[in-house]
Amino acid sequence: MPESGHKYYLQFSTEDYRTGEDAGNCLATVLFPKKKSRPVVSIKCSHTKDQKDIQEEDNKFYQRIRHLSKPITANNIPDSYGNIEPALEPVWALAVAGSSSIMWEKSTETLGYFLAQVKSVRQWIRKDDFIEFDYTVLLHEMPTQEIISCHMRLTWLPGQPLKVKHFCAPEGHGAEQGSGAEAGSAAGPSAEKGASF
Repeated sequence: MPESGHKYYLQFSTEDYRTGEDAGNCLATVLFPKKKSRPVVSIKCSHTKDQKDIQEEDNKFYQRIRHLSKPITANNIPDSYGNIEPALEPVWALAVAGSSSIMWEKSTETLGYFLAQVKSVRQWIRKDDFIEFDYTVLLHEMPTQEIISCHMRLTWLPGQPLKVKHFCAPEGHGAEQGSGAEAGSAAGPSAEKGASF
């Protein structure tokens, strides 16, 4: 598209992150604008998994985290051997979902990212029903092979979109401001003491 940039049409299948089962097929268009800005994505998916089953799984996951006796804190997920403790798999799954919004924002036609490791995670205790985590994640940049460290604040309640606010500071470069208060970002600092971003 000479005036706008390059547009791609994609068809792909999805799978359940935990079980590997077929989760449906998707059609997407991705426009990489000529000016430096995030890709414009339009996507439509047909799901093979019942939405009620997905909601039930989300609620079980949410209740498990809400009823822990103490906040979750952990480092190096997965460990240096690629292992993830079963108790930390939900924390890893949330990191995968949250970091995908960072990767979408930072990706270009020539650079892509994937989550390499959660360096640290800390759960915040909130007075409302949301669950909230602070992550430091390492993103692997392709094809440069650079590892980029990002701080990510993730807030979630079942039935609502994941809210992600982030700040990335690539090694060897100046600090790069992450998301602001646009749709999909957590707007403003948390009301919890010590939880300001």
